Amino acid sequence: MVDFEPKIIAFCCANCASAAAQIAEQASWQLPANVKIVQLPCTGRLDSLHLLKALENGADGVYVAGCQLDSCQYKSGVEKAAKKVAYVKKLLEDLGVEPERVELFNVGAAKAHKFIQIAEDMVNKVKELGPTPLK
Repeated sequence: MVDFEPKIIAFCCANCASAAAQIAEQASWQLPANVKIVQLPCTGRLDSLHLLKALENGADGVYVAGCQLDSCQYKSGVEKAAKKVAYVKKLLEDLGVEPERVELFNVGAAKAHKFIQIAEDMVNKVKELGPTPLK
């Protein structure tokens, strides 16, 4: 699987995670090329179907990057997202698919380096898992 380059979709909060991504870009820190960002007003607006559809449509891994628990502009958005991610992980497990293909991370707006590290870690994790069996 050395040549396998996973396709990763990152659903990011417009307030915190996307701000971290912008800071990283301004600092010339490169997001892995195989990570595509989908910006959301709030991760609480994410539906479980968004995660599942991303996998069904060819993503090998999906992650949600939301606010830190104490800084969500919408109070409980990231908590709602955590429940949806847990639900999808359970569904994947029930289907015999690695639940590690879907993750949730909390990223503060000023944590650009952490944002890049999360993306790199997710790529490496999914690379080890191999291509999604859901295509």
